[in-house]
Amino acid sequence: MQKKLLFILMLFTAIPSTFAQELKVKSFKIASSDLTAQTQPRKDTNNCNCAIVKVLFVGDIVDLDGNIIKPVVKYTNETWVYMPQRSRQLKITTKDYLPLMVTFEDYGVDKLESNRTYVLTLLGNSQQQAQLTQTLSIRYSPSSATVLVDNKMVKGTNGMVQTTLPVGQHSFVVACDGYESEEGTVKLKASTPSNLQITLTKEATAIQQSTISQPVVAQQPVVQAPIANRDHISIPVKDGISIDMVRVEAGTFTMGATSEMKDSYDSEKPAHQVTLTNDYYIGKYEVTQALWQAVMGNNPSEFKGDNLPVENVSWNDCQKFISKLNLITGKTFRLPTEAEWEYAARGGKKSRGYQYSGSNNLSDVAWYYKNSGIKTHAVGTKQANELGIYDMSGNVSEWCQDRYGDYSKSSQTNPKGSTSGALRVLRGGCYSYYSDFCCPLSRGFDTHSTCESGNGLRLAISE
Repeated sequence: MQKKLLFILMLFTAIPSTFAQELKVKSFKIASSDLTAQTQPRKDTNNCNCAIVKVLFVGDIVDLDGNIIKPVVKYTNETWVYMPQRSRQLKITTKDYLPLMVTFEDYGVDKLESNRTYVLTLLGNSQQQAQLTQTLSIRYSPSSATVLVDNKMVKGTNGMVQTTLPVGQHSFVVACDGYESEEGTVKLKASTPSNLQITLTKEATAIQQSTISQPVVAQQPVVQAPIANRDHISIPVKDGISIDMVRVEAGTFTMGATSEMKDSYDSEKPAHQVTLTNDYYIGKYEVTQALWQAVMGNNPSEFKGDNLPVENVSWNDCQKFISKLNLITGKTFRLPTEAEWEYAARGGKKSRGYQYSGSNNLSDVAWYYKNSGIKTHAVGTKQANELGIYDMSGNVSEWCQDRYGDYSKSSQTNPKGSTSGALRVLRGGCYSYYSDFCCPLSRGFDTHSTCESGNGLRLAISE
């Protein structure tokens, strides 16, 4: 009996003590400025973009279990897990620790959101983690550029950013309006900090070249728009194509996460009062492929059709389109500001407080993932909103003029968005989005040079 007890004691003594150790969650939170889920997307079984959970852990992760769209992406001390929106749990099995079930709600995240990146930091041996970090410094020109490291914005001062990261390979992007973006990777070593020097080169100004090569605007005579009434105008372009515009009266409204808008997100808060002091016109329809083709002579869209909304266009592409359109028409078209867009989507002075743009039933007014067949549809085929504007929920997300930035709780007059940054606002949601992202308050963003099949535009013009 004594021998048997001694054997059992020796057996347990021989098992490494780490098997009895528990893995700890240091933090789990949304990384609001991390763009990985948008810049490196992966679709779920409903063809909607996933969320990404970045698991930070020094050690060997053996298995990940849950609602996962495989494969996972592994770096030195970081593992990217793609999960459909509304996922709530993730089970992690490592080599040296007991399995860990992470329930997101325990850390203030009820469910994952599409196109969002989250960071899950795990603690095993904290001293080991501290030893495996290093400093990355990036000097950049011009100093107004935006710097992203691992798709997360890093704040710089006087043309320099400095950040501490796990040892291993990391990505970087330096972007600025009017300049060619530069991106690449850098491998951090434990032995020494890494320093990069990035100087951006100016973009070729295709608009100026177009103006120089086509100085005679008389080939396209300016035609004054016939006005049926003051609330609706139609502006001829060419080849029988016109742009129908709807007048939006100036007014004051509450922008952002108001009480009637369900399931709001942090990016839509705080709600704040906005006053628009001038009437303006906004497109009755999203810009169609026929209009884009008439102006630009090409059609970049993934889904082809004259009356389908143009898509797969960047914010930069939209500016070039608008410049050429203005040369042809003699007008001053532009993208709407984010505030103008939301005010019009909510119905302006005629607003009835709907959850979506024109209805509390999304299928009445929008093409989205449940009814679109995961493709765009002809503009104006759903119900209009209170102002007679179509497709401000769903079909394609629409570029706004503004740079993306956090909201302020203070009242504002004619806001024009953030004064810096390379991210531009997208509004309205698209054919592949869930209902949460088709509300008038929902905010999206992307870099000014990014093209996606879900991104299009709607025109505005001042009265």
